[in-house]
Amino acid sequence: MTTSKEIRDQFLTFFKERGHRIVPSSSVIPYDDPTLLFTNAGMNQFKDVFLGKGSRDYKRAANTQKCIRVSGKHNDLEEVGFDTYHHTFFEMLGNWSFGDYYKKEAIKWAWELLTKVWGLPKERLYATVYKDDDEAMELWKKVTDIKHSHILKFGEKENFWEMGETGPCGPCSEIHINLSQDPDNSSLVNAGTPECIEIWNLVFIQYNRENDGTLTELPAKHIDTGMGFERITAVLQGKKSNYDTDIFQPIIKKIEQISGFSYEEEKNQAPMRVIADHIRTLSFAIADGALPSNEGRGYVLRRILRRAARFGRKLNLNDAFLYKLVEVLTEQMSYIFPEIKLQKDLIEKTLMAEEKSFASALDRGIELFEKIAANAANSDRIIKGNEAFTLYDTYGFPIDLTLLMAKEKNLVVDLQKFNLLLEEQKKRAREASKNKFASSVEVINLNEFSTDGAINTEFVGYDFFEVEAKIIAVQKKLEYIYIALDKTPFYVEAGGQIDDLGTIEYEGEEYEVIDVSNAGGAIIHIVANPNNTDFELGKIVKAKIDKKRRLKIMRNHSATHLLHAALRKFLGGHVQQAGSYVGPDRLRFDFNHISKLTDEEINKIENWVNEKILEAIPLTHYREIEFEKAKKMGALMFFGDKYGDKVNVVQFGEVSAEFCGGSHVRNTSEIGALKIISESSIAAGVRRIEAVTGTGILDYAKSLETKIISLESKINEVNDELRKKEKELSSYAIEKKIKEIEKLIEKPTRFENIKICKGIIEADNEEMLKDLASVLRGKLGSGVGVLASVIGEKVSIACVVSDDLIKEKNLSAGKIAGELAKKVGGGGGGRPTLATAGGKDTSKINEVINSVEAVIENFILEK
Repeated sequence: MTTSKEIRDQFLTFFKERGHRIVPSSSVIPYDDPTLLFTNAGMNQFKDVFLGKGSRDYKRAANTQKCIRVSGKHNDLEEVGFDTYHHTFFEMLGNWSFGDYYKKEAIKWAWELLTKVWGLPKERLYATVYKDDDEAMELWKKVTDIKHSHILKFGEKENFWEMGETGPCGPCSEIHINLSQDPDNSSLVNAGTPECIEIWNLVFIQYNRENDGTLTELPAKHIDTGMGFERITAVLQGKKSNYDTDIFQPIIKKIEQISGFSYEEEKNQAPMRVIADHIRTLSFAIADGALPSNEGRGYVLRRILRRAARFGRKLNLNDAFLYKLVEVLTEQMSYIFPEIKLQKDLIEKTLMAEEKSFASALDRGIELFEKIAANAANSDRIIKGNEAFTLYDTYGFPIDLTLLMAKEKNLVVDLQKFNLLLEEQKKRAREASKNKFASSVEVINLNEFSTDGAINTEFVGYDFFEVEAKIIAVQKKLEYIYIALDKTPFYVEAGGQIDDLGTIEYEGEEYEVIDVSNAGGAIIHIVANPNNTDFELGKIVKAKIDKKRRLKIMRNHSATHLLHAALRKFLGGHVQQAGSYVGPDRLRFDFNHISKLTDEEINKIENWVNEKILEAIPLTHYREIEFEKAKKMGALMFFGDKYGDKVNVVQFGEVSAEFCGGSHVRNTSEIGALKIISESSIAAGVRRIEAVTGTGILDYAKSLETKIISLESKINEVNDELRKKEKELSSYAIEKKIKEIEKLIEKPTRFENIKICKGIIEADNEEMLKDLASVLRGKLGSGVGVLASVIGEKVSIACVVSDDLIKEKNLSAGKIAGELAKKVGGGGGGRPTLATAGGKDTSKINEVINSVEAVIENFILEK
């Protein structure tokens, strides 16, 4: 049997021999394309070429591209695991021509690879062409020996490819294989049946779709092809299902091993397929820098993980298990995708942490779902929207998980009501956010300003700390005056860097600038105006920022870029900025990472940043450069950020290059030094580092000295208070437990007229349990008492026996306690009146209580 590795290599070799550059797969996280959540086709990395905005130093390319399709137009999630050929993660084999060869070569080579190299039966292959593409139709007849009756025409839905509503597009020709018993049954083509599947799509990019919908010929025509690697492997290995190939079988065998269930049993196949598919998606997404979260692509990954975890329950996999599959996936695929091996530890830690956090909620949610489903089954078979929303909001159930579980029970979900409740929740969140900032954020209306013309401000704060400027707009508001200047050095908060403060000098008097704000193309200076001065339009003023404050901000901002580079270097390329604060006092940097940083990691990061500071790396500040040019420079950019046609890039040598509009030091040496003062978690998968630089380190040290002195004076006070509270709490706890003991005495069991009071009770420590046993003995009268409690990680047992039973029945608390302790893998004993014992097996605590009568019976019979 030809292995999947051989099939992949044969494809790449075939096109390499025909002059194609074999290019690596791009990331499944399309950082340079904010329009996509995930890379979903091989052409994504060449999109700029097709749009005429970029070029390559080669005309022909081929590769295998990692793809994820879980949302939008290409959403295969619901089919995954239930059919044989849909996946959320798959490889797309592709070859491209950029204005070089065209339809003839694309068709000829595709046929040659399929029939001559791979030996597919020609009588089973079909080619579909666009209904108006006579050129492709004739080429299929001319350059291949396909059956002419197997060349079929279809419309736009099947055979016309478009990148978007406008832009490059063109007809395509798909190749299908009929696996049914009747190879000439053409009605199966495009019928959505596993008996006849599409294996390769050849796209001929020859038109540009204009805004009015018309098509115009492109000056350069391109080829873009895509073949499903999993599908062609199944065909070549003679398998009816992609999951039966050597791509998936190693993972499925591992699932069998850890679950104890067999894939041969039909009921286990869908769960195992889902898990095998989803572990690939999760692993490659995490390896390329995405982490499960509550937003964007992170939420998609969380949904997929929870879907896989839920299917694991069908295989009795109730504890975290997905991370156990990463090893076999790494062994299988790291030769072609080395990133999976480099990020193996991160993938395993992320999956384990995420699955464990969901496990308890999943158990409670499934319990609630079963009740909801039972009620629905007995009425209208509809799960109400508010019930689905409770599962989502309280138990973390993605709606598609609820839909799946409902489908399994032949129930439907009121999606309309669910979506209404979800939108109301979002609206409340937006309103809360709006109210939170209403007091500090003011909407400025330029129409209310006095002005002589257009209000546009040139920002010159990269180069100047003070400048003479002209007043171009003015508005009085109570004790403030709002001023727009034709140019200003004042930076308005953006990208985490806070506003500049300073002064405006007007006719020899200085006025304090307490805030600045953007309004259209203007920068508005909010100026304290205690004397109610009239600022006249056209007058020249001196705008001056607080230089010392700005220098501190610049040091901290440049340090965040070095810190970002260090985090990516030592933690991995998955690290992305998730927020920041850059002020004069400190810097704060939020980033995606699943686990707490160790002291060693923090020291490495801090030391590396300080090494780069000492290297005195000069700043290169690219201003207002073309967006595409900045991308080619390799400047870091991330999904969700909005970029215009012109951007700024801040670069420190080979160390760091990022899209950034902030202000920076001219040389890393001006930062002085960096000291990390804290590292913490602020959300699932998001960490925060706070640090100080330059003179801020001295200020921080002084503040620590002050805190230490004040702490010492408070420690004794706090300790005294704690001791007092401990006594109060201990007394209160004992009183509460005594009531529980009284309830045990009210409901005793009996053996040969011996009263037995027993139960499981909570105790803070063994001493408390012993005290409670003494209380029980005092209130018991004639009888035997047994208390059990889980303390730490073991079972503690206390037994008491009344004096009369010691004499008459020869019973001993020490012997009873010792015998009971054997049931939890331990031992112990003590006096006949009161004894304690214990063992490590906490799962047997109920067995201890249930066997008290039998133990007493044995001792009496022995007598």
